[in-house]
Amino acid sequence: MLLWVSLLVLAPVSGQFATEPKSVIFLRPPWTTVFQGENVTLTCKTIHFDASEKIKWYRWYLLGEIQSETSGNTHEVHESGDYRCQAQDSLLSNRVSLLFSPANLILQAPLDVFEKESVILRCRAKANTVLNTIKLYKNGKVLEVLEKSSDFHIHQASLKDNGKYHCIGVKEDDQLVYSNSVKIEVQELFPSPVLRASSTQPTEGGAVTLTCETQLSPQRPDVQLQFHFFRDGWSRGSGWRSSPEFWIPAIWREDSGSYWCQAQSMTPSVQKQSQRLQIQVKKVVPDIRIYTRPKLVFEGQELVLICSVNGVPGPITISWYGKFKKPRTERKLHTYSETEFKIPVVKNSHDGEYYCVASNSRFSFHSDPVTINVKVPVSQPVLTLSPPGTRTLVGDEVSFDCEAQRGSLPIWYQFFREGVLLMKIETTLWRTTSYRFSLTAEHSGNYYCTADNGLGPQSSKTLRLSVTVPVSRPVLTLRAPGAQAVVGDVMELHCEARRGSPPILYQFYHEDVSLGSSSSPSGRGASFNLLLTAEHSGNYFCEANNGQGVQRSNTVSLSVRVPVSHPVLTLRASRAQAVVGDMVELHCEAQRGSPPILYQFYHEDVAVGSSSAPLGGGASFNLSLTTKHSGNYSCKADNGLGVQHSEVMLLSVIVPVSHPILTLRAPRAQAVVGDVVELHCEAQRGSPPILYQFYHKNVTLESSISHSGQGVSLNLSLTANHSGTYSCEADNGLGPQCSEAVTLSITGLTGSRSGPVATGVTGGLLSMMGLAAVALLFYCWLPRKAGGKPTFDSSRNPSASDPQEPTYYNVPSWIELQPVYSNVNPNRGDVVYSEVRSVKVENKQAAASEPELLKNTDSSVIYSQVKGAYTAAPKPQLLAASTPHR
Repeated sequence: MLLWVSLLVLAPVSGQFATEPKSVIFLRPPWTTVFQGENVTLTCKTIHFDASEKIKWYRWYLLGEIQSETSGNTHEVHESGDYRCQAQDSLLSNRVSLLFSPANLILQAPLDVFEKESVILRCRAKANTVLNTIKLYKNGKVLEVLEKSSDFHIHQASLKDNGKYHCIGVKEDDQLVYSNSVKIEVQELFPSPVLRASSTQPTEGGAVTLTCETQLSPQRPDVQLQFHFFRDGWSRGSGWRSSPEFWIPAIWREDSGSYWCQAQSMTPSVQKQSQRLQIQVKKVVPDIRIYTRPKLVFEGQELVLICSVNGVPGPITISWYGKFKKPRTERKLHTYSETEFKIPVVKNSHDGEYYCVASNSRFSFHSDPVTINVKVPVSQPVLTLSPPGTRTLVGDEVSFDCEAQRGSLPIWYQFFREGVLLMKIETTLWRTTSYRFSLTAEHSGNYYCTADNGLGPQSSKTLRLSVTVPVSRPVLTLRAPGAQAVVGDVMELHCEARRGSPPILYQFYHEDVSLGSSSSPSGRGASFNLLLTAEHSGNYFCEANNGQGVQRSNTVSLSVRVPVSHPVLTLRASRAQAVVGDMVELHCEAQRGSPPILYQFYHEDVAVGSSSAPLGGGASFNLSLTTKHSGNYSCKADNGLGVQHSEVMLLSVIVPVSHPILTLRAPRAQAVVGDVVELHCEAQRGSPPILYQFYHKNVTLESSISHSGQGVSLNLSLTANHSGTYSCEADNGLGPQCSEAVTLSITGLTGSRSGPVATGVTGGLLSMMGLAAVALLFYCWLPRKAGGKPTFDSSRNPSASDPQEPTYYNVPSWIELQPVYSNVNPNRGDVVYSEVRSVKVENKQAAASEPELLKNTDSSVIYSQVKGAYTAAPKPQLLAASTPHR
């Protein structure tokens, strides 16, 4: 309560501190919305400055009018409206709006919501109202479905929880029930504190008071605040404290810096920080000076040092200190209250700096130092090299130190190399000086220095300096006899460092494997020779070392070119034999040779194409075969290092046979029994050897092979059985081809040449009447007798597979051939029979023999009755082979 009082007192109101506290209303229960018929108890609280004086009255307001006045601080209400209260000697409280709702569903919320507090929102239904579900909405969107509890908890409220809330319930009949709306605004529990100081520029040693000001909300009087003070990130004091003030009894210059404070509440946990406040502590500035008498000091004289002190409160004591060069020390000389210090006889060792310190019980102040230079002629200087040693490396940092053991300052030092002035330096504080530089190869030589303080120059002894130059990065050069490195060449690897003190050891590497080494006593480069093979391709580098560190050259790539070997030509076809129309791949490949390789293909020494293999390997060339592609093939490979030829390969392109032409060659126009007929079969195209087969009525007569590719012939000594259709077939292994069918009709003699002429004439006339019918019966019956095959086999008909019209070569004009017949009339009666024989040809020998026309052995006889023997018969017609139509 006292803390709240202090905050209220400190709280500014319109630039003035509040003179009266303000009343505050609290609710029980804490809701601003309840059902009609329920009561709410209002409690009015205030802070009274005089704790001993009791508050006598409390006034209660509704809608701006006094409703009642009570001696106690509680008041029970049951009516909606805006309520206010006022305690004795206090200001009127803020308005509190209460709602006594007649609705079936209300949303209850606390009066005030502050940051980091836990808040409960309650969707409450009347006792007689049954709701299946209740949903809580925030700003028109469903926030949560309240199932197990009607309460919704907000943990550690923040600005994101601001908004307008309401509830919607659903009855069993799906009727919606709406609650009142509640607007939640999260308030600040207390504002960020402001740090104030009694002085932001205090004088060193003074006191400072820091105050952390903030204002706690009167709606939370029970909340306690704690305070913490900081400077430049470091805590001041003992940590958190209940007092908003921090007192610094004595502040010093080291206390200057950036200050700030923090204020925090424990429940809820809210912590806030003030802005930074700069406090600069002023320094006490004394005036302390030192003087010498005389100003110019010579060896052997008296020296008086005087310390003048102003602005330092006494009593004070004076301390004297000296910083000496030889030896380089600092020590306290004397302490007393007098302001003078005397050196009766000045020596060279008194060279140095002197200062005095004025002290009281609290402060000590130093004077600026004064330098005493005792005038002494310089001694011979000593030149030294640092770091020591006469052999140094290029790039090292070295210094020549020139020092005169005695001599008054200032002294002029000069450095020389080989008698040439390098640098001139004046020193006023010490009797030594340095010439520092980074070594190069040109710095080798003789050095010396001189010293002069106006009383005569002195020279040092000469010092020899030898600079060792570490090797530079070597350059590796590959020297080949030609523009390209080729297998069998002698390659020189030359490694040379442009800089470096000899001797230098050179080492050569191929793919990180050492090849050899060579030493160069003179510092020049070194070489290494290689007899090149294909394995020498790769990366090369070299290293140079003269004992001062290894240097490695850049990597140089060597590609050893391998001449192509004799290529191998391969023919790749889709089948074992190359056939016209096939696609054949000519593949040429050299087993060795650096890419790119140019391949060229030749047919009978004529180039047919070329192809490049940029990555090595082989190349191919495709041919769609024709008859012209037969012959010798070869290829050659060239990668710029010489042309290599493959062996010659023979390609024989096989031509499928064309449809053969069957030609019948007889000695006369009308073939007669006993004639020798030549059957000649020939295909106009086709690769030999060709197998020819002759067929008579689809029965094989004979086969013959033509190795030259020309046609073959078959000779027949004709009998009556040789009448019928003939064909031939040609095959060279790529599929048989059949010729057109050719019909042969044979005319024979009568059975008895000595009979009467009349009988012959009569028989001839009678038989001619049934000639057409007999011939037709013979033509139809004969193939059935031979096995039921038709006279013409469509499978051998070239027109079945070749839609072109048949073409005939060397075929004589169509001959009308008569059938072989004889008249039979055993009874000499009115019936005349015409006998037609059909003789089966079993084999080649049987076909060559001369069968007897009327022999019954192995023959068939067909008798056809011809009526009207004595009737005049029409002129006989010759039975001829059917003429094919073009």
